[in-house]
Amino acid sequence: MTTTPQHRDEPFLSLHTAVVLICAVLVGGVAGGLTFLGGTGVALSVLAGLTASGVSVPVLRGLIR
Repeated sequence: MTTTPQHRDEPFLSLHTAVVLICAVLVGGVAGGLTFLGGTGVALSVLAGLTASGVSVPVLRGLIR
């Protein structure tokens, strides 16, 4: 007789989700850094990085399978 385990150790995030979010953070960091180096203030650079990160999530989700 085999018994099934009551508690399965499933990951909090799937590998696909983790890769997409890491790539989105990298894209946002690069965009924010380049914006800052272009002479824009810190606040607008952070805003540009957050925007680029948010916009890149659906694109990366479709590209990375």
